[in-house]
Amino acid sequence: MSLKKINTVLTAAFILFILWFGTEFILSPETTAPGFGLPNWPSGDGAGFLVIKGIRDVVLALVLGILLVTGHRRALAWVLLVEALAAYGDMTTVLAHHGSVATALGVHGLTATLMGVNGLLMMRETRKAAPAPDMPTPQPA
Repeated sequence: MSLKKINTVLTAAFILFILWFGTEFILSPETTAPGFGLPNWPSGDGAGFLVIKGIRDVVLALVLGILLVTGHRRALAWVLLVEALAAYGDMTTVLAHHGSVATALGVHGLTATLMGVNGLLMMRETRKAAPAPDMPTPQPA
């Protein structure tokens, strides 16, 4: 299987996973939130932050999807690398608020790392070949 196909499959899997997770936070935040890893969740008016998290995830997935569908693979590689920071941020938030270490590392940290690897692989796929060195033209004798 070519590197391009592997990158496409990995990226599509990330898009679907992030889209599904974000949609779950929008549609039923109270049942989805415990899987995030934090020990306590906002209630009352504060529960709106759960929907905001869902909207963020849906937008992150849509950006990746648009770049994948339009074939902007180099930009897609950069966006994968940058969006991995959101997952690392989620991991750090869970750890900083004394949440589940297993969820922080096993869900958020692993997702971020895999997104970063996918981004780096796509960078490798899209790098330009080095130009051939200038060779002097042979002169007839």
